[in-house]
Amino acid sequence: MWMKRVVLFLLTNIAVMLVLSVSARLLGVDRFLTANGLNLGMLLVFAALIGFGGSFISLLMSKTMAKWSTGARVIERPANQDEAWLVDTVRQLTKKANLSMPEVAIYDGAPNAFATGPSRNRSLVAVSTGLMQSMNKEQVKAVLAHEVAHIENGDMVTLTLIQGVVNTFVIFLSRVAAYAVDSFLRRDEDESGSPGIGYWISSIVFEIMFGILASIVVMYFSRKREFRADAGAAALMGDRRPMIDALRALGGLQAGQLPKEMAASGIAGGGMMALFSSHPPLESRIAALESAR
Repeated sequence: MWMKRVVLFLLTNIAVMLVLSVSARLLGVDRFLTANGLNLGMLLVFAALIGFGGSFISLLMSKTMAKWSTGARVIERPANQDEAWLVDTVRQLTKKANLSMPEVAIYDGAPNAFATGPSRNRSLVAVSTGLMQSMNKEQVKAVLAHEVAHIENGDMVTLTLIQGVVNTFVIFLSRVAAYAVDSFLRRDEDESGSPGIGYWISSIVFEIMFGILASIVVMYFSRKREFRADAGAAALMGDRRPMIDALRALGGLQAGQLPKEMAASGIAGGGMMALFSSHPPLESRIAALESAR
């Protein structure tokens, strides 16, 4: 499969984290943490505040960023029968899942779909024109059921909590490592007082580096959630076969990736390395559905 589900969320999260970190430096928070040596207890509290703060800000921005990055148009009044069918199908699925009706959007692009939003009742489901044109309605409905299952399972909130924990460790470890680097660079100098420029530069470098490595953890949980969303789609459809057929169709299509920033919540995405892949291989997902009882 073309893998990647959380790229937008991760990029937004990293950007927000850097802004918050730089703001903290400008406000003198880092100087307070290192005034008398590195205060690990206070640093952990600071890391948690910034880490979870950045993650939840990213969550709140998720729908807006999704619309902006894909050019998705929310269907207020269906312009044709396909759009009317799309809205009605999402309404049926969300009603069956006991969810509030999400915004339904369509955007120009190769076969893909995604769901995002800050909560189960403030969500967005978007489908590409390529998906609508390349699949039959039963397969498209299965894809929509998969996205509704993500909303039903609260996957964006789960991802946010996981990202918050990961962020906390990233900030904490980056500053500990930066303090060690600065201490090494100033080993022949008077080390009293606040750290030098080595701390400020290396903390940013470590934050970016650890943030990229930490995304492996987030991607691992994302892959696990895909299996659950597939099972949820089968339950909503009342039959696992449409979801299997949709996955097989995706495997045979020239499935395009969402815009680089947006592969975040898609059912299809383009992968490089398995550890950084947000989706399991299609074969594994199909096998899991076929073996389900």
